[in-house]
Amino acid sequence: MTDTLTWVVTAFAVLLVLGWYLSFSAGQLDRLHHRVETLRAALDAQLARRAAAAVEAAPLLDPATGLLVADAAAQALAAGEARSEQELIERAAPAEEIENDLTRALYVAFGDPAEVAELRDTTPLAAQSLDLLTQACTRVQLARRFLNDAVAATVRVRRKPIVRWARLAGHAPLPAMVEIDDSVPPGLTV
Repeated sequence: MTDTLTWVVTAFAVLLVLGWYLSFSAGQLDRLHHRVETLRAALDAQLARRAAAAVEAAPLLDPATGLLVADAAAQALAAGEARSEQELIERAAPAEEIENDLTRALYVAFGDPAEVAELRDTTPLAAQSLDLLTQACTRVQLARRFLNDAVAATVRVRRKPIVRWARLAGHAPLPAMVEIDDSVPPGLTV
């Protein structure tokens, strides 16, 4: 009788610990997925801020370069709006190539520190506009880094055997890293 009672108590304790661990893992995974979604939205906001700052800085440049930067920034803004609408439907990834085009245009326009220093000295509004663009570029780097760290943590938890076995992720898609060129042009680095 005591052996049966010991087995029942042991089995109940094991099931209780397993249930607690599964509940804890499911909660952790849910928090990580929520964090990824929040950080993806923050990255989208920072990308939009960078594009808006680039549009604001474009008139400071010569007409051809300004048009190049303004066009790349306008495409990035349009892609951001389309991405926001599309994400509600299917959780689309950011349009990396469009953002890379904007980064390349910024490198063309602000790659030479001497020219940017001259541009910065023309008017206080030019200096303020360039400072905003610098801050926006830096914030994009940080937002992407935070997002990719959260994605890595989520993928690490989702690859645990117990999480896969118990299907704790449900039907949530596996989050993907965002790989864009978010480097700050040399002329904008302070």
